[in-house]
Amino acid sequence: MSLKNQLTSDMKEAMKARQAVRLGTIRQLRSAIKNKEIDLGKELDDDAVISVIGTQVKQRREAAQMYRDNQRPELADKEEAELVVLQDYLPAQLSETELRVIVAAVIAETGASSVKELGKVMPQVIARTRGAADGKLVSRLVREQLAV
Repeated sequence: MSLKNQLTSDMKEAMKARQAVRLGTIRQLRSAIKNKEIDLGKELDDDAVISVIGTQVKQRREAAQMYRDNQRPELADKEEAELVVLQDYLPAQLSETELRVIVAAVIAETGASSVKELGKVMPQVIARTRGAADGKLVSRLVREQLAV
């Protein structure tokens, strides 16, 4: 079953179970996917859908942090509840150790030796992790290993 079909099925289940947060989050996600399809002029495959979900996750994390910084815990809690729903649709997250192995392999393959070559390494690491790693963590690990 494709990810889009899974979202539609889960949306129907959330309606029946009267799960307001889950339903609203899935609707927002389906809307974001549809908007991306309109922008690109084609239907998205599962990898592209995962990319959209990753963008939504990043937005929720940033919004929750912003609300916490501005003493709005009720809004931050809402964003974090939506974040939990979105993360159900992402692949299992890689551990920092697993990411370090991938980063080291890509650095060895590309022959990168300094932080100036970050642009060679990052796209390949991101392609290999496909939504299974946070971009900030990947960037930090790549910078650490290139700085050595």
